[in-house]
Amino acid sequence: MGYQTERRRRQIRHKGRMMTLSRVNGNPISLIAYAAPPATAALEVGVSIMPFAAETLNDELAAASYGVPRNGDILTDGNREYTLTDAAPVYDGSLLCGWKLIAAGGT
Repeated sequence: MGYQTERRRRQIRHKGRMMTLSRVNGNPISLIAYAAPPATAALEVGVSIMPFAAETLNDELAAASYGVPRNGDILTDGNREYTLTDAAPVYDGSLLCGWKLIAAGGT
């Protein structure tokens, strides 16, 4: 395990919060993810005009045998539900260490 993986793990566990990821017809899994606070412009308008992006570790997905996150998966953060539009893998060298989950919605 590389330096970047350990740094990412510490940051997500320190600043992250519990979220749930599920497929439409699948069982949800709980994971710790970090999502940056909304931009000032989004707060002034009162609605999110930017996509929701959350960073998570691959450890929890692998442990739950979830597989690769994909379009249409549901990410729940508190009482808000988002639909994944993209999932970008994050590598530490050749090791897959996490995912950046990009979603829309928030209803």
